[in-house]
Amino acid sequence: FGLEALVARELRDLGYLEQAVENGKVSFVGTERAIARANIWLRCADRVLLEIGQFTARSFEELFQQTKALPWEEWISADAEFPVIGKSIKSQLYSVPDCQAIVKKAIVERLKETYGLNWFPENGPRYRVEVALLKDQATLTIDTSGAGLHKRGYRAWTGSAPLKETLAAALVQLSRWREDRAFIDPCCGTGTLPIEAAWIAQHRAPGWTREFVAEQWPNLPQSIWLEARQEAADLVRKELKFHVYGSDIDDKALDLARVHIREAGLENLIFVQRLPAAQVESRFRYGHLVTNPPYGQRLGDQAETETLYTELGQLIQRLDTWSLHMITALPHPEEWIGRRWDKSRKLYNGRLECHYYQFFGPKPAKKTADHQEQQEQSKVN
Repeated sequence: FGLEALVARELRDLGYLEQAVENGKVSFVGTERAIARANIWLRCADRVLLEIGQFTARSFEELFQQTKALPWEEWISADAEFPVIGKSIKSQLYSVPDCQAIVKKAIVERLKETYGLNWFPENGPRYRVEVALLKDQATLTIDTSGAGLHKRGYRAWTGSAPLKETLAAALVQLSRWREDRAFIDPCCGTGTLPIEAAWIAQHRAPGWTREFVAEQWPNLPQSIWLEARQEAADLVRKELKFHVYGSDIDDKALDLARVHIREAGLENLIFVQRLPAAQVESRFRYGHLVTNPPYGQRLGDQAETETLYTELGQLIQRLDTWSLHMITALPHPEEWIGRRWDKSRKLYNGRLECHYYQFFGPKPAKKTADHQEQQEQSKVN
């Protein structure tokens, strides 16, 4: 929720222009090749679902008959494993377990007629079906991703309050940071924000090296995955120079950050160090501070959080030509930052409602002067 416009833009950049944007989802039209490309390239989406059908269902009989009428055999093989999950919002069919059971039974009956079988072993490729009911509209999909798209592969361990990679990528993109300016996360934790920023700068597809459940489907040729990965490999800007830094006061988190940076293929390209926010400096005239600071949710943390936010305010006063972008569940952070935010956007960090506050700095006066500034060595290294 809140990232639909970003996902829609990512899909347009991939060439998928026929799309519909709704709360919490973006629907688009594409060929089988789109399943591979969307999974490999989308930075901010949770997962890619294949829509099998959509219809109105106000009774269990309607749900059963219309589910059975769908061409499940075009995707689900005779040996396939096909668990059914569900959700229901503002619908007459509010019992999710019952809806799941009915959809499962309807698919089985359809496949019985197609394959001439009375029993299915379900020991083959996995097709996770979802029945989603919203205001009596049923949408039936199959998950093509498997593990969520935030599973990039570089983060085997997390800190105490991990930020999902998909949300981190969104925060970077919403900041409008460009690779010709400096980027600092003064509360970098295990390094997710700096890594996502660097991958965006490199134009590296986030799913380039991971696997997806649909790769095991016999009706999707392996060639579409090979072609999509080759496209991703060809577009990586490996020689690009950028200035991405992180700092934190948690030594254990920084140790993990260094591991993650190495796993992401960014060793010697991102630099992190132990440093309080109050001591962060930079010689770059223009840049972006993008961060996910502690929210002070646990008892006893409130005072420390307020002190940290005050330090962030002092930091943006020192770096007075920089922009600060921060996500937090703490209300009214401007009380400690020392100035009112220029833009606020409601987002969710997991299930926690947050706001992304943006405090903009001035635009660079001259590009040439800005470029010269970028060649200087940052003090945060």
